[in-house]
Amino acid sequence: MAQGKEKKKQNAAASGFGKAAKIYFKENAGIIVALLVLCIFLSVNPLTSFSFLTQKNVFNVLRQISTNLYLACGMTMVIILGGIDLSVGSIIALSGCLAAGCVSRYNLPIAVAILVGILVGLVVGMFNGWVIAKTTIPPFIVTLATMNIAKGLAYVYTGGSPVRVVTKEWQFIGAGYIGPVPTPVVILVLVLIITAIIMNKTKLGRHLYAVGGNAQAAQFSGISVAKVKFLVHTYSGIMAGLAGVVLASRMYSGQPTAGDGAEMDAIAAVVVGGTSMAGGSGKIGGTIIGGLIIGVLNNGLNLMNVNSFWQYVVKGCVILLAVYVDYVRNKKSKL
Repeated sequence: MAQGKEKKKQNAAASGFGKAAKIYFKENAGIIVALLVLCIFLSVNPLTSFSFLTQKNVFNVLRQISTNLYLACGMTMVIILGGIDLSVGSIIALSGCLAAGCVSRYNLPIAVAILVGILVGLVVGMFNGWVIAKTTIPPFIVTLATMNIAKGLAYVYTGGSPVRVVTKEWQFIGAGYIGPVPTPVVILVLVLIITAIIMNKTKLGRHLYAVGGNAQAAQFSGISVAKVKFLVHTYSGIMAGLAGVVLASRMYSGQPTAGDGAEMDAIAAVVVGGTSMAGGSGKIGGTIIGGLIIGVLNNGLNLMNVNSFWQYVVKGCVILLAVYVDYVRNKKSKL
């Protein structure tokens, strides 16, 4: 009898997983096809076919997209809210430099250095959230200001020179492996799970979509709009702080130039993943595919030895195309 009940539970769980997978593929069919087409092209292209599908390159791509997806997790929530966070790239620089400095300059334990790096992101994110929640200043302006402040502080702290760390324990965070899997990828899985739970299973997640859809209506229904904005921007800052620590570990140093343009890659991953810049809609599942597309695109362009200047042009075109698709989709939904 007990075995029969257990079997029914297993069947129900399998059925639920199958339905969820079917819905996921249906919602993201377009970008999944785009990712597959991109991978097939790089697999058969004579310039990349011998190196693209190797285990070393696949792990390299996953390691590289990890820091972008940390940022994209927070950025997804911010954009659903109808805002934008331009400060995440500078937070990467400041958190990475301070975390590296804790180890190389002050001989503090690695755990303390990690906490300091994440705390930097937490503080900047809280400041962003507090100003945005308490004033009517647009998020673009607030985060533009903190972007410059954080970048300036990184240069002040380092004097413009890298803060080098050569200990193996430090390098493990960004350049090490847990079994066959790169450490940043293991951290990424945990981050994605936490973000998915917040967005889909918590009160904050439900309020996030309500505020992003119509902030005034959400306020009238009893939702604290200010609290939602504060928490979302705080989470975005924490993700940027984590990304800064991991990137500084991978580069064996904290560098004030780290994170330059990182906010653009994060926004690209979110927008390509189907999150509407108008706010109110988007899912972390789409952001994952968007991050993979941006990562594979970057990797493919590098393997083909495309000039870095042209890479900016290509990524700009991809973002513009994704935003145009979102515009067309929103226009059709209003008809």
